[in-house]
Amino acid sequence: MHLSENEGIEGNTFVVTGGLGFVGSALCLELIRRGARQVRSFDLRHHSPWSLQLTNHGVRCLQGDLTSKKDVENALRGANCVFHLASYGMSGKEMLQFSRVDQVNINGTCHVLEACLEFGITRLVYVSTYNVVFGGKEIVNGNEALPYFPIDDHFDPYGRSKSIAEQVVLKYNGRPLKNNIGKCLYTCAVRPAAIYGPGEERHLPRIVSMAKLGLVPFKIGNSNVKTDWVYVDNLLLALLLASMRLLDDIPGKEGRPVAAGQPYFISDGSPINTFEFIQPLLKSLDYDLPKSWLAVSHALYLAKIFWAVYSMLYPLLNRWWLPQPFILPAEVYKVGLTHYFSYLKAQQELGYVPMVSPREGMAATISYWQDRKNKSLDGPTIYHFA
Repeated sequence: MHLSENEGIEGNTFVVTGGLGFVGSALCLELIRRGARQVRSFDLRHHSPWSLQLTNHGVRCLQGDLTSKKDVENALRGANCVFHLASYGMSGKEMLQFSRVDQVNINGTCHVLEACLEFGITRLVYVSTYNVVFGGKEIVNGNEALPYFPIDDHFDPYGRSKSIAEQVVLKYNGRPLKNNIGKCLYTCAVRPAAIYGPGEERHLPRIVSMAKLGLVPFKIGNSNVKTDWVYVDNLLLALLLASMRLLDDIPGKEGRPVAAGQPYFISDGSPINTFEFIQPLLKSLDYDLPKSWLAVSHALYLAKIFWAVYSMLYPLLNRWWLPQPFILPAEVYKVGLTHYFSYLKAQQELGYVPMVSPREGMAATISYWQDRKNKSLDGPTIYHFA
């Protein structure tokens, strides 16, 4: 069924958890652009690089903690739809903070679900991860029929917690709302590839900073390894389409919404070697990648050393002066082993087709980083001081 581009958006109130982040802020602005009555950004942070822009466009920024049931309830009361993006522990030092990872990703998600039922919210789009099915074994053109990776076999707490949370989210699908007789909560999960674009704040800044300092001594795996990426605008499109396919009041539509209870892989549809993918960006900044490759087994050995050292430093992980670990086991698997997925299900059920090509997406990303380098990143590499 063909829906208008603003179906279920115009006149509705939305909450975006993690709304001060890269994707969350972009989603808030897109909802405003499409005519949402009110958009609330719910985030642990008070400020981010996008705070002023959000406020200027009428987004209501609410500071709060997902692990606080009261904070979650205050943010969600009166909403029509929730995009649950907030999470913890995806990379770096965060990955070792097991307790906080579970509190945010599992307990926090349960708070969101319960608030949806309590306040009559009918739609929840959950942003998940490839890691719910990927656990260090090669996957070529995978799809949603793949089973969840065994919970006890996950190599990092983030993947484990996101898998548990996604399964809970999908099990909540179809549960009756407490004060809205005859209405149900409909949920779905979007599993994005590695996200990139102008302003992305997790993957590329770390890579660029290390390359700038000359701290990328080798590439991991081999040149045949391929993984997925997704440009931010393509992910936003998928999230909005998913929210529309959770509507239960489309004229002529009988039965439950098509996306209800379903997971979807989302990518640009162009799997590529990670180091090949970032090469144009680094080259445009006059930084080089090494020519040598390190076997996954050797990289994993090195990563386990960093894991052990940083585990001993657990009480200090939140200190600003403690640098990020060079690499951790989960990160070795992500760049060193082939794992990419088809978005065919999202295309067939959501109507998702990437609107920005990888070439266009990388060009926009390069332009952003060149401007950023001109403003702040120029300086000598670490070898200058040797």
